[in-house]
Amino acid sequence: MSAEKSTGVWFVGARGSVATTAVAGCAALTAGLHPPGGMVTETVPFAGSGLPDLSSLVFGGHDTAHCPLPKRAEELAAAGVLPHGLASAVRGELAAADDEIRTGGPQPGDGRTDDELIAAFAADMAGFRERLGLARVVVVNVSSTEPVPEPDAVRLPPSSLYAAAALRAGCPFVNFTPSTGLRTAALTDAVAASGLPHAGRDGKTGQTLLRSVLAPMFVQRALSVRAWSGTNLLGGGDGAALADPAAAAAKNAGKERVLTDTLGHIPQGEVHIDDVPALGEWKTAWDHIAFEGFLGSRMILQTIWQGCDSALAAPLVLDLARLLARAHEAGLSGPLPDLGFYFKDPDGGAAGLSAQYEALLSFAGRLREGV
Repeated sequence: MSAEKSTGVWFVGARGSVATTAVAGCAALTAGLHPPGGMVTETVPFAGSGLPDLSSLVFGGHDTAHCPLPKRAEELAAAGVLPHGLASAVRGELAAADDEIRTGGPQPGDGRTDDELIAAFAADMAGFRERLGLARVVVVNVSSTEPVPEPDAVRLPPSSLYAAAALRAGCPFVNFTPSTGLRTAALTDAVAASGLPHAGRDGKTGQTLLRSVLAPMFVQRALSVRAWSGTNLLGGGDGAALADPAAAAAKNAGKERVLTDTLGHIPQGEVHIDDVPALGEWKTAWDHIAFEGFLGSRMILQTIWQGCDSALAAPLVLDLARLLARAHEAGLSGPLPDLGFYFKDPDGGAAGLSAQYEALLSFAGRLREGV
């Protein structure tokens, strides 16, 4: 592998569960230790699309946490997220990525202005690219969900500071969280001037993935959805972050958009998010759907989804890093609605997973043909 052909992946939230799982998983796939389950870009339709090889990905990032990646991977293995023995098998790759993690922020007591923080973060990203001789760096936000900023806020939220830094460093940006990121008026001009591709927002991994499959079914079969309620029980860092009602509201906005875009209206019902620390890295999502059929016959569909968000999200962020790197190489710029397949709150494009998947395949074809 030649350094100039390598692609950098810079995680915001680089010591979190999703980033750790992605780094460990990429190393495992490269070494042939496990098959690429869950990675859409490793399926046949993406062959020949010019995506960077998994073996060419180099990792770094920002975080305010201090637990080294090898230790974090051991914790995830103990929790059943990573296979037994994997943390030891890829310890070298985890340590190399940990060496490229820089302190994020802003932390309590940090007196730097927004522009000073953006400049510092951008310097870290650019330094990573230059130090390792990388062809390009894709910045992927996988940090904890932020509350929606107040309308009169005078400071940018952290996710927007990192997004602005990515633009300044010339890096494509992916927002895999519900946080603000690039979607603020303060960055509109910078986004337009950057000429960089970007994608987001809020990765579609579990409950909303299922909603994006089921909602079109009701529409296509002319079944009127009266109410759609849900509950999430989760632990780990997500559970703690989403215990904040403001952060939970930001998360639920994406879940609601999937239904609104597909059904054409907002059905009655809400999604509740409960922090259950005993669940650790695992979560349970329950949906209760009330709908009407022929002659107004009232019926109910209930679903239960139990899984591990980190294991669901990690292959998707690797997919997105590869797709954004290739889009950047191909000279694409601006939002990429054809990647809506991956997001609850995408940058436009089709609604419903099937239509979004067709758009993604079309995008892969365009990449294959050189756009």
